[in-house]
Amino acid sequence: MPGEIEFSMINKTMDDEVNMGRQVASSDPEAERQYVRKVDFWVLPMLCLSNLANAKTDGLEKDLHFKGNDYSLLILLFYIPFGLFDLPWNLLIKRYSGRYMLSFMSIVWGILALCQCAAKGFNSLLAIRIILGVFEAGFFAGATFYLTLFYTRGEMGFRLAIMQSFAVLASAFSGLISFGVFKIDSPVVKGWQWLFIIEGSMTFLVGILGFFILPDSPQKAWFLNEREKEAATVRLLRDSSSEVATKFNLKACFRSWNDWKFLIWCIITFTYPVAYATAMNFFPLIVQRLGYSVVKTNLWTVAPNLVGAVVLLCVAKSSDYFRERTFHIVFSLTMSLVGMVILAAIDVLHNKGTAYFACFLIASGAYIPSCLVHAWHNNNNVHENSRAANTGFFVGLGNLAGILSAATFRTQYAPK
Repeated sequence: MPGEIEFSMINKTMDDEVNMGRQVASSDPEAERQYVRKVDFWVLPMLCLSNLANAKTDGLEKDLHFKGNDYSLLILLFYIPFGLFDLPWNLLIKRYSGRYMLSFMSIVWGILALCQCAAKGFNSLLAIRIILGVFEAGFFAGATFYLTLFYTRGEMGFRLAIMQSFAVLASAFSGLISFGVFKIDSPVVKGWQWLFIIEGSMTFLVGILGFFILPDSPQKAWFLNEREKEAATVRLLRDSSSEVATKFNLKACFRSWNDWKFLIWCIITFTYPVAYATAMNFFPLIVQRLGYSVVKTNLWTVAPNLVGAVVLLCVAKSSDYFRERTFHIVFSLTMSLVGMVILAAIDVLHNKGTAYFACFLIASGAYIPSCLVHAWHNNNNVHENSRAANTGFFVGLGNLAGILSAATFRTQYAPK
């Protein structure tokens, strides 16, 4: 059956290597359960994403003297480094470990996010955003590869969904934060500046903590005992990898790029993220079409994102349970598509209830594929070096697809 992660797109060589891994040691179910609980508690990272979309609805354009398509151009140009630097970052993560590189990215990203509030115009904000895109680029791809070092194939979808749900919830609660900070009447610090200050400070602190909390690998995890470390190795060899804790090998990173299936993955990973980028970057602008004030617009983005986070977790859990990816991905993209078609077809101002329901459909479907697609191709790759390169490249392609979304939301197409 297409999409079944036990069989789909795994060649005989990989199957033989995994079968060899199953014979290396006997399992210890209790130690494995304790291991998973500890990794769930200590390792699952939080994604901190920009609140630029919310900032736009509270005068960022006016304060920085934006003209025409400046806002869409700001988003579009951000996606260029955001897409090009995923692969280099992932290779560095494989070489130096997620502990150092993910923490470093978070710290620099937090500093750059803080710098955004000092921007005086479009050009200065654009320069900061491009550099910020370089350091934000590797986080999701790096975190995805990093988690493959700890979890088996049947656990990856839900764990990526947990990580992604934090980004969705951050987007939802940024609406609530916006509801509060936009009421601050200060001629010195604007509402959009407060958003950058809050998100930058939190990300900086998370990065500092990452150096002390995140382990390099299960075998070096400070919170595991020897029995649990052995269980970690056994379960990965039994299910996910032909070998663990391999050294960085640049040639091995690109071993699957001459496989015909690699091109299929490129097409999949470039097309699915358009819905995600639209929902993440332009959701407040979509809700703004309902004709409400700045404060209400940000408040009304909360509920669809909360529902989207719940649906994301449920669908990902189902995908792991049934060990199936394809139909879960198609289902989610279909939901998002229906929501977008409704918004494009109806008169929003005269059908506000229907339009708002369509927003729920978009949020419910757009976030899921980013978890399941990258769980899927990692499920079918038993080599750590190859997983690092493929994940970086595929996530980068998906980020470049955000250009299509940004190019669609142009001033001349407003308000529809």
